[in-house]
Amino acid sequence: MKKLAAAILTLATFAALAQTPRTPAPQGAELYLIAPADKATVTGPVTVRFGLRGMGVAPAGIQLPDTGHHHLLVDADLPALDKPIPADANHIHFGKGQTETTLTLAPGQHTLQLVLGDHLHVPHQPAVVSQKITITVK
Repeated sequence: MKKLAAAILTLATFAALAQTPRTPAPQGAELYLIAPADKATVTGPVTVRFGLRGMGVAPAGIQLPDTGHHHLLVDADLPALDKPIPADANHIHFGKGQTETTLTLAPGQHTLQLVLGDHLHVPHQPAVVSQKITITVK
């Protein structure tokens, strides 16, 4: 029984150490998509513009209070909010502080959502995320 308790305590300690610390977000911070609009029908390529209120934008690797950088989720659900945001075709990083992009998307329906990440690409606490929108590309 003591060995089982020791093993559980050890696992709990490693789990706590493995968690990435989260940067606090100011109350009322808001992340949103300026364009395109939800339920819009667009032709490609698609220009996506990001909006942010109550916080500033800083490049990845730069740690300043109340700042972060954008991550655009394309046809993806929110990632784990306590770990760095993945970097792949569905999780696009804007670590230079960019506030817009142009995407080439296949014709059809797509979802777009923004997540603000801190200097280490980890979502803030609480997470600053936009509404998920749906667009149709002709």
